[in-house]
Amino acid sequence: MTIDTNIIVAYLEGEQSVISTMSAWHEQGKSLFLSAVTETEILSFPDFSLSEMKETEQFLEANFAFIAFDRNLARIAAGIRRDRKIKLPDAAIAATALFTHTPLITRNQRDFKQIGGLRIITI
Repeated sequence: MTIDTNIIVAYLEGEQSVISTMSAWHEQGKSLFLSAVTETEILSFPDFSLSEMKETEQFLEANFAFIAFDRNLARIAAGIRRDRKIKLPDAAIAATALFTHTPLITRNQRDFKQIGGLRIITI
């Protein structure tokens, strides 16, 4: 499962439904993937204290498989952007889900629903 930025934000803000769902997936041994773009978006929050930044980095490292934005993903994202007029970060996150053959876990169906082959799960 590829996790979108808004899901990580909800988790970090303590939203119980997201925490329990993701905890259950983790206990079930489901692979949880995190796009390099999602990690960048999360770690760029300007209000993080140094300790919050370190805790968040440790949380991301402990719970998600990091997927680098490499040439393969860049080409998939470029194809998405040619077909659909979406922002590069969203295209990169969708490309990660397509590349890993996993559904995208998001609350932003509007930007992703028109991408062919992309499965979306909302929580």
